[in-house]
Amino acid sequence: MVTGATGKVIKTRDEYDSVLAEIDRLVTRDPDPGTTEADRLEILTVLARDYESRTLPRITVDPVDAIQFRMEQQGLRQRDLVPYLGSKSKVSEVLARKRPLTLSMIRALHSGLGIPAESLLGEKSPSLLQGVEDQLRRTHPTIPGTSRPVRACPRYVPTDGPRSERATH
Repeated sequence: MVTGATGKVIKTRDEYDSVLAEIDRLVTRDPDPGTTEADRLEILTVLARDYESRTLPRITVDPVDAIQFRMEQQGLRQRDLVPYLGSKSKVSEVLARKRPLTLSMIRALHSGLGIPAESLLGEKSPSLLQGVEDQLRRTHPTIPGTSRPVRACPRYVPTDGPRSERATH
């Protein structure tokens, strides 16, 4: 049994790789919520994220690259971004990196197209695994290589951010 499977902190790359293999095995089995296997999957995922946050490099995503990636995914054209960015000229300037995104543009792109706010802000992503899971949920109805829906994986559930950001004044 691997260290992570026993609920202990993952300390080595070999332990991490073993935990990822166990996560993959459990995801493939698609355990029902509340079962021992589902609980184990959740614990292993938390341990993997913890290891990643301590050891793996953080990824910085360019905001324009994030927008272009989403445009490609959804088959969008520049004119489709006008409702989010304000005008055709603003869209062109943003995509040409001549105009920075404003807070209102970031909010509109995040809520309207589901682009992660940290990507639009150019911040480092907190977890490689979290970013992959979020992207899978937004772009793929099934886990790649399987016919299982992504929603069947009882991992990270995205929120609108910390409570303080959601509060209205």
